[in-house]
Amino acid sequence: MTQREITRRGFLSSAAIGATALVAGEGLSADEAKAQAKPDRCENSESLKVALLQMTSSIMNPEASSPWEMIVMDAEAVKRHQEQNVQRADAFCRQAAGLGADIALFPEMWNIGYAVFDAKQKNAKEGWLRLAVDNESAYMRHFIALARELNIAIAVTFLQKWNPAPRDTVSIIARSGEIVLTYAKVHTCDFTPTEASLTPGDDFPVCTLHTRVGPVQVGCMICYDREFPESARILMLNNAEVILVPNACGIDQRRTEQLKTRAFENVVAIAMTNYASLPFDGNSQAYDATGRSLVDPISGGAEKVQIARINLPKLREHQKKTIWGNAFRRPRKYKAIISNKVAPVFERKNFFGQPFDREKR
Repeated sequence: MTQREITRRGFLSSAAIGATALVAGEGLSADEAKAQAKPDRCENSESLKVALLQMTSSIMNPEASSPWEMIVMDAEAVKRHQEQNVQRADAFCRQAAGLGADIALFPEMWNIGYAVFDAKQKNAKEGWLRLAVDNESAYMRHFIALARELNIAIAVTFLQKWNPAPRDTVSIIARSGEIVLTYAKVHTCDFTPTEASLTPGDDFPVCTLHTRVGPVQVGCMICYDREFPESARILMLNNAEVILVPNACGIDQRRTEQLKTRAFENVVAIAMTNYASLPFDGNSQAYDATGRSLVDPISGGAEKVQIARINLPKLREHQKKTIWGNAFRRPRKYKAIISNKVAPVFERKNFFGQPFDREKR
């Protein structure tokens, strides 16, 4: 009896068996969702439901001369509108709970609406840094109580108090009200004055989140993190099954393909929430472990709660068969990845004109 040759194409095909669509979206209206439902986007009791809270921040200047200037705010103006942001997120979390969500995901730095300071304005930086909050703040206490009340997990974002400077942070609050993971953005945008003023995070932790459909391994990236393949790769190596991505930037086709690739090359589900309005303009997205889209991205300033349903049993079955992820990696040959050497063509200075020091940042 001769052994049948296994071709590359045949192996790829067999590896993909069982990796089907893992979910998909519905909006705020149950009737609208029902009307738009597709056969492969049906209800599944085994699906983890992640709510993408695509919201418009109350902390912005709609009369600014250009879209990017809409988020340039002084500290006092931010403070006047912060409570409105809390109430807006509260309402969106309640809508998400009404849609059966297990996790509600915020856009990046929601407590200040991703407001940025004018580096040319005297004392603007200092006032902005004082907007940072900690776990004992009224902001965090509100969402801890809300998670308990609604019986859902909330991935809440904020400018976090830290020494020597604040961090760009997301904390996952379990439905019990316990903070089970806090992640600070590792790849801060040092080409901007605000993020060059922050303390970067140090690692990519993963937590076990207990949900309606059982325990799930969850990690986070924040915005610019997703543009570095190392971020999602380390989360995969730390056993993440789902990666949550708070976001605050424009999402074009290149960034869409990046995010999709992060999902299938690491065999994880990824859910990303962006701000609804300019200068970011929505396009919140989610992908299963095969790179298949789970929601229909919307832009044009539209606010919406979209539910990405992630079929965990199918995801785990796909992980057992895939050729991607950590199946055939050769780490001993990747020493160059952790080198601090950089070719002159990639040498950069931060916003303040200082050489970017990758050993310190």
